[in-house]
Amino acid sequence: MTIAVSPPPTLAQRGFSLIELAIVLFIVALLLGGMLLPLAGQQDIRSYGDTQKTLTEARDALFGYAMANDRLPCPAKDATTGVESLLSPGVCSNPYDGFFPAATVGLAPIDASGYLLDGWGGESYNRVRYAISTANSNAFSTVSGMKTTGMTTLAPDLQICTTGPTPPNPTTCDTGKSLATDAVAVIYSLGKNAGTGGTSDDEKHNPNRLVTGDSAFVAADRVFVNAPQGTNFDDQMIWMSKSTLFNHLVAAGRLP
Repeated sequence: MTIAVSPPPTLAQRGFSLIELAIVLFIVALLLGGMLLPLAGQQDIRSYGDTQKTLTEARDALFGYAMANDRLPCPAKDATTGVESLLSPGVCSNPYDGFFPAATVGLAPIDASGYLLDGWGGESYNRVRYAISTANSNAFSTVSGMKTTGMTTLAPDLQICTTGPTPPNPTTCDTGKSLATDAVAVIYSLGKNAGTGGTSDDEKHNPNRLVTGDSAFVAADRVFVNAPQGTNFDDQMIWMSKSTLFNHLVAAGRLP
């Protein structure tokens, strides 16, 4: 009697060993990890671009508001709504440490309370911030204040620094560190790390606060920091210069 001998199983027939499966899973994990990192980077780039677009649109909306109302709006107050907050006509309650008054200006996207949001998310710390100069007795936020004061006399005084001001003069840019000393308004986002806050001296100055050596709150000030983007600073900022505002108002017949 002849006994048939079966040939040994092929690789396809015997399947994978545990070691081979582990190697395959390891390779798949590496491939997925390599894909996720670029996707996260792409999301950051998209959020940065969306925020920059929002800040630019906010500044353009301020130009439009000024041309229509003969003044700039006041910042909105925290923990209320996205409507400008005034103590009296032309006098802002939070000129240096408020939020963009999206509900007053009519700009989106906004959260449930009417505050303008940046491109980093929908939390309260992603609200766009806004400051306005109080120079010339609040001429920039008072109806006809700029026209009454006159272009040659108007002297907006918001400062933009490339680094955080050094005590004991925290309300003035350090020598050689100034980007602007006569900004009318500043619009900015606290960036991706808004919820946790930055640890660098540059990031500590935004949102705008005048602090002592122990970082105790004293009062808001008129100096803002727009340092180079990096691991120690991710705030995004745009500001309104005196010349561009005057150009828009002259074209609209509001000045001189």
